[in-house]
Order: sequence, then structure tokens, then C-alpha cells
Amino acid sequence: MVHVAIVGGGLTGLSVAFRLRHLAPGVAVTVLEPRDRAGGNIRTEDRDGFRVEHGPNGFLDRTPSVPNLVRDLGLADRLVAASEGSRKNRYLFLRGALRKMPGGPLGLLTSDLLSPRGKWELFTEPLRRSRPPKGDESVAAFVTRRAGKEAADVFADALVTGIQAGDPSALSVAAAFPRLPKMEREAGSIVRGFFKAAKQRKRDALARSEPPPGPMRMWSFREGLGALVEALAARLGDAVRTGVRVKSVRRTASDWRVETDAGPVAADAVVLACPAYEQAAVVSDLDPHLADLAAGVAYNRIAVVALGYRQTDCAWSPDGFGYIAPQRTRRDVLGVQWCSAIFPDRAPPGCVLWRALCGGVARGDAAEWDDERLSRAVHEEMKLAMGVRGEPVFRRIVRWPRAIPQYNVGHLDRVAAIEARAAAHPGLFVTGNAYRGVAMGDCAEQGELVAARVAGHLAR
Repeated sequence: MVHVAIVGGGLTGLSVAFRLRHLAPGVAVTVLEPRDRAGGNIRTEDRDGFRVEHGPNGFLDRTPSVPNLVRDLGLADRLVAASEGSRKNRYLFLRGALRKMPGGPLGLLTSDLLSPRGKWELFTEPLRRSRPPKGDESVAAFVTRRAGKEAADVFADALVTGIQAGDPSALSVAAAFPRLPKMEREAGSIVRGFFKAAKQRKRDALARSEPPPGPMRMWSFREGLGALVEALAARLGDAVRTGVRVKSVRRTASDWRVETDAGPVAADAVVLACPAYEQAAVVSDLDPHLADLAAGVAYNRIAVVALGYRQTDCAWSPDGFGYIAPQRTRRDVLGVQWCSAIFPDRAPPGCVLWRALCGGVARGDAAEWDDERLSRAVHEEMKLAMGVRGEPVFRRIVRWPRAIPQYNVGHLDRVAAIEARAAAHPGLFVTGNAYRGVAMGDCAEQGELVAARVAGHLAR
């Protein structure tokens, strides 16, 4: 029987396996995962009545890949939508206080996040004729060119901090936020691009005889995000082998040989869906140049600090998503998610659960602090930003030494070179969140695309 080995049991690897089984039912699939459980950074932990997400807190329905996966796994009845307040109310911590992010033009007019000059530069973005540079451009440079330096310092920093915990002056806008330069190319403006995209979504819905689409929403499951990867692993059954570390891959005269610490695995195709640094180690003997390219993808360090408080010890009960502390402010936390205000059943009655992210590119040192220092620093930030009076009644710290891949300027050229080198080895495929998107939707989408490519290769 034709066999495909998938190295890495995160969302991308599991999605490749799941989709490949439907595209090529006669193909055997094996997912090799070094840890004791599949799912990668997606994990939900229930402890002392609190429900803590170790990695992502939810997924957006901006693209159909995760919703389609949920449907095909029969999980739709377990979905829970994020609260309306979490969609509308998001904050920045600046100048010693929480400041609400504007929800539209009127909110921007009355906001104190920008000076009058900064507001004028942002409002006149549709009128600005600015020629993009010939090469790659950082997020900070792009937003400064389009909307002014203040908008870049406040909003671009917050956007990058909230998603990549990276450096806006180092991250590539084309790689990290490809919709933005596309809007500039196609509509001449970011603002006009958003309006054009909204009109197109309405036209597409009308063509499908569907009602006009509502605003983008965040989703999870009653049991937490872990329900998705657990369902994928359960559907794949014995095809998922945990606790198996892949050491190398090599091509033989007739097939591929995957060398693991549990013995060799023969395969007709190999999909590398593990982190880029693990891919580099796996292919180092096969193709040293490919290994060097993959090893060049940088990662940041993140510590997740979940604290539970009694509601009576909180000055107020927030109705919102949380807040970001832009990295240029160099605070001890990157941001805080008000988990129990976003989704139900995240904390026991009478308590709240708030989850802080520490570290990132600018403050990687904070992710290395010991548990006591880290939790104390986060608690002090909670006292300052949220007016907390009492000590936390719950604490859970999760550390990710290599958390989020950083799509620095030149990233897309690196990805093109990686894919070209991999293509020189027929039957070898590379994917994962190190290359074309870090969000859950990106991982599920890449799972679909790579599964189709693998199926096409095997059919030849």
C-alpha cells in the first residue's frame, strides 16, 4: 500500500493527514509526533475549575478552512462564539492607563491614542499617493508610509504585539499581513481596500443566495480549543504515533526512509509539518542548504501566565477581549486576555480568569524568569491596569521557548528558496506555521493545500 509519513502532529500535520485520507482513500498515512500528545501548541487544560489554553485562545472565521474542518469532524454543535463585548471592546495600555481602541471613524475622532496631526494623517490615507519600494518592506515602514508615524507607533505595534509578539520594524508586511500590500496594489489605499473587500464578500454571499456576511468572529469549543486537535487525532486513530522522534530522512532507490528513535519508517512521500528548526535537523544530511534555509526562520520566546481572581477582589468586571501593551513601552506583559469574559465556563462561579503573555522579541528575558518572579510581575501589572486588590487564587504558567515564528523582512524569498530546494527531492513536502501564516486558519488551509499536492504527486 502507498504510504505517506507526516513529521509533526500539530494542527497542520493533522490536517494534512485528515484531508489526504479523503483525497486518496487508498493511501496509508502515519503522523510522527515527538511529544506525548498530538496538537502542537493547541492544548486546553482544566484545573481547579479553571479552563486554560496553553496556546491559541480561539480561531477567527475570516477564512473557511477551520470552519470546514469543524463541520467535517462533526464538531459544529460544540462551537461557542466569543462574546459580543470581546469583539467590540479592545484596549491598549498606554501612559499608565487602559485606553479603548476606536471601533470606527467616530471613535477615532474622540480617541486620545493619536494627536490631531496623527488623526489627520490616518484619515487622509485614501488620498495619499505613495509608491511602494521595490523590495520587501517592514510592517512599521509600510504603515508609516501609508498612515503616518503615529499610527505605526500605536496601531502597527499593537497589531504585531497581539499576533506575532514581534518587532514591527523587522517583520515583513508582505509575509505577516499580506492583505495590506495587496489592498494597496489593488485599491490604492488600505481604507479603500477594506471597503472593496467588504463589498466583494456581500456580492459573493448574494451569488450563493446567502444573507450578507456579518462581522468576523472568534470561536472556540465548550471544552476549549483542544477539542479540535483531539477530534482530529481520534479520527486518525492508530495513524498518529506519539513519543516518536524523527532523526533524519533519506531517499533510497525505491522510496523514502524516515529514521526515528523507534526504528525506520518507509514511505512513498514525506511531509515535514514540524517547526522549521526541527525540519532543519531532519534534512541536514539530505540537503545541508535546505537545512540552513529552514534554520534561518527565527522564533520568539513566550510565557503564558494564567491567573484567577475572586470577582470581589477586582475593581471592575471587564466586558471585552483584553488589552495590549505595545512592545515599545517595554512593560513586563505583552498583553492580557480576559478569558472568562470572552468565552463561558473558563472560571468557576465567583472568579475570573485572565491570561497574560510575556516575553516576545522585545522582552524575551521575561519569559526566562522563574515562576515566582513571573507571576509576581504579572500580578503587579494586573493591579495597575485592572485595579486588582487581592492575591490570585489560581496560577498556571506555560512556557514556549520557541513559540511563534517571526516572518522578518526577506521571509517570502526564504520560503520560495525552501520550497524550491524541497521540490528538488520528489516526494518531499514542507509546510507548517513557519512559512505561510501563524494563525489556526492558515495552518488548516495549508493542510488542505499540501494534502492536495501530495495526492497529485502520488497519482502521477
